[in-house]
Amino acid sequence: MRWADLLLLLPAAPYRLAAFPFAALFHHLCASGHLSLTARYIFLLTGGCLLAATAMGSYAVLLLIPAAGSVLVLLSVSPVHVHTWVFALQMSWQTLCHLGLSSQDLDPQDARPAIALSAIMLLTQKATSLALDIHEGVMPLQLGQGLLQRTLPLCSYLLFFPALLGGPLCSFSRFQAQAESSGALPHRLRATSQRCLCALALQGLRAGLAGGLAGRQGCAGLGCLPCLWARALLLRLAYYMHWVLDEALLEVAGFGPEEGQGDLSLHDLWTLETTHRLAVFTRTWNKSTSRWLRRLVFQRCPAQPLLATFAFSAWWHGLRAGQVFGFLCWAVMVEADYRIHPFLSAWATSQGVKLLYCGTTWVFTQLIVAYILVAVETESFSMLCLLWTSCNSILPLSYGLALLLLLLLAKKPKQN
Repeated sequence: MRWADLLLLLPAAPYRLAAFPFAALFHHLCASGHLSLTARYIFLLTGGCLLAATAMGSYAVLLLIPAAGSVLVLLSVSPVHVHTWVFALQMSWQTLCHLGLSSQDLDPQDARPAIALSAIMLLTQKATSLALDIHEGVMPLQLGQGLLQRTLPLCSYLLFFPALLGGPLCSFSRFQAQAESSGALPHRLRATSQRCLCALALQGLRAGLAGGLAGRQGCAGLGCLPCLWARALLLRLAYYMHWVLDEALLEVAGFGPEEGQGDLSLHDLWTLETTHRLAVFTRTWNKSTSRWLRRLVFQRCPAQPLLATFAFSAWWHGLRAGQVFGFLCWAVMVEADYRIHPFLSAWATSQGVKLLYCGTTWVFTQLIVAYILVAVETESFSMLCLLWTSCNSILPLSYGLALLLLLLLAKKPKQN
């Protein structure tokens, strides 16, 4: 198995695996009644700080500073303005970290900066989600409590170790409820075992596919359409394994997501790989982040919410050239998907034509997803230019032209 290749994409995987015994210990102590609620918060927070120091080294300071700043803002700013302040603080700091670390000549073998940036991005999700809850009155802070009783749950929520390096976003109220009831919840060993077995199966598929590609000459570039699809499939399998391991760790600690609220279930996996609609793939891909982006940007943007959501996603991911190009291309493709499929499905009346329509659009969806994922993961501008000038750009360009044509056809009746 090519574990080294996996660690290049998922550098935090060994630290996630190392956190499993401590997550099981936490659940056991809660279930046996040895930890009070305050002790649980301290355990989760201390574990998060130790995990950050172990996985990130000195770069852990880049995570602790915005966490402390967000807690200070949450406790001192009025609910009317708290979201604006937290959002500005988190995104400003995260952007500075992305730009600062990308401008330095870092050792490519040093995974600590990448782990720190990933944790900061997750911190931004949790801090802005909590600030929105306070701003909208969903979760009012209890002002009558002492400073420690108010600060400790907030710090623990932002830095608790099962979700420090990954995992679906959960609300602060759900985190509190799970922390309070951890002793009463049964240990979901079956669900955890299923997720771990699923992760092993995904890695086995990925290793087999990587070995098959390594044996084929001329399949390493970006100009070959099947090789681009296979390369994107390797990325998708790695992401799937990443999400499954994260949810397994949360299950062990007693913080598993609600039904349908995680990032990847068997139904989601089936939907992602079989849908012929790019819009459906987009809504299912990384579901907790999709819900966060919808709430943070899409529902609050008065004009062009789809484009604004994908543009913000590029900003949140780091604003590399490949990310900007990939996410903006993704926005155009989703908009085209919304308009092309109603037009095509109206012509698919017979069963044979429907099968042809679904099969063809499934292939198109797979190839467009592959193009976008490879673009987003492309590090250098020269490789991005190579992708753009290859034959793989024909299908996204065709979708873009079809979108323009349908927009013109939609405007003609208004002009008449």
